[in-house]
Amino acid sequence: MSFKDQIHIAMKEKGANIVLALDVTDTQPLSVLKRSLTILRDTQHSICAVKINLQTLILLGLEGVKKIIREAHNFGLPVIMDCKMNDVGNSNVKFAEVLFNVGFDALIANPFVGWKGALQPVFELSRREGKGVILLVYMSHPGADEGYGQIVLDPNCNEPTPQYRVFAEKALRWGADGAVVGATRPEKVGEVYEILRGQVPIYSPGVGVQGGSAIEALKAGASYLIIGRSIIMSDNPEKIVKRFKEEIGEFLKL
Repeated sequence: MSFKDQIHIAMKEKGANIVLALDVTDTQPLSVLKRSLTILRDTQHSICAVKINLQTLILLGLEGVKKIIREAHNFGLPVIMDCKMNDVGNSNVKFAEVLFNVGFDALIANPFVGWKGALQPVFELSRREGKGVILLVYMSHPGADEGYGQIVLDPNCNEPTPQYRVFAEKALRWGADGAVVGATRPEKVGEVYEILRGQVPIYSPGVGVQGGSAIEALKAGASYLIIGRSIIMSDNPEKIVKRFKEEIGEFLKL
């Protein structure tokens, strides 16, 4: 089963399209692991996947992260590694092998490094292993326009165009399993959606603390919402994620 199928099935079973960014901040590995597992158990009925960042992987190590992955899988939730892969092909594919072997179902990669000798072997590995590759098309932070929004020459027509549009075209051409476009810029979500034509689902981070609106991102074409700090920094993560789920559910009924 492909990653796209896994997360779609989880979304249907859970009745939610929320990807939990389980990025617990602490300097003590044991505290991070315990807190992560507690939040996961409390929120698992209202999410369709889990995202773990590189800092958590470094702090907990492979064995620690494996415990989170195993718990998520027990709840029927796929797990995404947010490593923003951005190196040459040999390094990328070795890293991807480690991530897939430890249990991750998909990873996030940066298309800046290109295809040949960079991301091509990662895509090839992911297809063999039934895993997913999600491309960064436009990030959610304020400075994203300095890179993703810069004007470049479109390699297809040699005309000036924003970088994120080129990346969206690559997500479609390379057969990516998803494209990340920040919910903080719903107009960019809409533009990318028009390019992807529904063939590549859009993942939108930045909802909540960063100021992105879940409803505006969905209206623009997002399929999945990546939500982290609003949930994990709350005194009651279960209550907050249920509130998001209900808000989104009411909109999707329209």
